[in-house]
Amino acid sequence: MSYKELHKSGELKLRAERLMSRLFSCDICPRKCGVNRLNGETGFCRSSDLPLVSSYCPHKGEEPPISGTKGAGTIFFTYCNLKCVYCQNYQISQPEEDQSFKAVSIERLSDIMIELQDMGCHNIDLVTPTHFVPQIVAALDIASEKGLSIPIVYNSNGYESIETLKELDGVVDIYLPDLKYSKNQNGEKYSRVKDYPRIARAAIKEMWDQVGPLETDAEGIAIKGIIIRHLILPNFIDGPKECLNWISDEISMFADVSLMSQYYPEHEAFNYPELSRTITEKEYKKALNILSNAGLNDGWTQELDSSKTYRPDFDDQEHPFEH
Repeated sequence: MSYKELHKSGELKLRAERLMSRLFSCDICPRKCGVNRLNGETGFCRSSDLPLVSSYCPHKGEEPPISGTKGAGTIFFTYCNLKCVYCQNYQISQPEEDQSFKAVSIERLSDIMIELQDMGCHNIDLVTPTHFVPQIVAALDIASEKGLSIPIVYNSNGYESIETLKELDGVVDIYLPDLKYSKNQNGEKYSRVKDYPRIARAAIKEMWDQVGPLETDAEGIAIKGIIIRHLILPNFIDGPKECLNWISDEISMFADVSLMSQYYPEHEAFNYPELSRTITEKEYKKALNILSNAGLNDGWTQELDSSKTYRPDFDDQEHPFEH
């Protein structure tokens, strides 16, 4: 893995130090809240200096090359730099204000990575990592010294800072970003984020430039590259035609796309009539046609009834998806 070489040269430690210094006036994500997280201040993501890990486990619910046969070594981080009203992980991404999560040290985070590797996981799958990039890179430097040698998956909502992503060049092996919306107003209404399409598209271009198309080993397990996720929302609020055509035109027709039909109303979604149901068969078939017409033939689609399957419960910290 490239991060091993960066560790040996000392570059990984230098990057961690640069990233940590940016927490004095945080600009790790595009929100650029400017708070001093090293002094306990918090901004939009409600996170300070230490990473918050809600759970970690081998996870078999990711795309086939990520989960493989033994599972992805998934680390679920608490909080997020978006606030999607329909988030299926809302228990940890948007917990109640009075709910506390135990912070872990950077040393402990490195140990978690080693534990997952020892369990036989194919990779370290960092879920919602954006607001903890400095701490993650620091932990990776320590874990590399301890023998970590499996690929790093960056499982992101797509709302990323280019400056931060550049520090991850050669650190992350596999990018797994969302492309959520094609229209600004929908990002603002449903995720409390301005200018999502422009920022996410620029981020995905940077990810593509770093790792290129998906590469797998002889057993079909991902070792490098990018998989772009797009979740179909009711009433096509997500703008699938615009999003998928953009991938085909601006990234590559050969980019691996994961078209997801697992949406179900959760969290605050019932407050929005247009989001208060699963997608229809008509919407599902139309989205598949859009994918095909865009020429995007590499990747995965979910069955229409997948909304019944992917329903995590983070009250079970050991296996939140086994319900």
